[in-house]
Amino acid sequence: MLRGLLWAGLVAALSAPVGWMVSDRLERDNDFCNACHLTPAQPLHEAVRRDFAATPAASLAGAHGAAQLDARGGRDFRCIDCHGGVSFTGRARVKLLAGLDAFWYVTGRFEEPEGMAWPLWDEDCRQCHLRFDESQAEAWQSPRFHQLPVHNVRLGVDCVECHLVHEPDGQPLHHFLHADRVRAQCARCHSEFEEEPR
Repeated sequence: MLRGLLWAGLVAALSAPVGWMVSDRLERDNDFCNACHLTPAQPLHEAVRRDFAATPAASLAGAHGAAQLDARGGRDFRCIDCHGGVSFTGRARVKLLAGLDAFWYVTGRFEEPEGMAWPLWDEDCRQCHLRFDESQAEAWQSPRFHQLPVHNVRLGVDCVECHLVHEPDGQPLHHFLHADRVRAQCARCHSEFEEEPR
């Protein structure tokens, strides 16, 4: 029994780095990210992929896809550019979730998620968006959120709490923000946002 556990541990220790490298290679292709089928006619993340490729852009993710840029420049924007994790901890988190998803898919118990169980971290956004809008508003304009220095410190509000990436119906002229979602985040510090606008 002990010998079997030791062998299993050795095999796991040796196969983990290989699995990590193989999955890194496969994840470079958006088609791999949609390769699983929940039914013969329904690919995984079908609606997300459709909105990602829509013209004009139907979501913030679609706007990123249309830009055809990534943090390294000059390449098509890929799912993994946002969903890959930046730090070792972020990468390990993604690999763990992908491994769990693969396990449930192989066992026939995977279901299309309604949202992200583990949302993106700010570091995932900051790999491309190193600086926020620091330009000053004119005296007659209201400053935008990131023009206020206090909003560029750790507020306990993550980027994805305001910037919903794959949800359609956001405001294209305002970075696909959803007003009701943003108001709810503002109300965490500003009580005047708790009331519905008239």
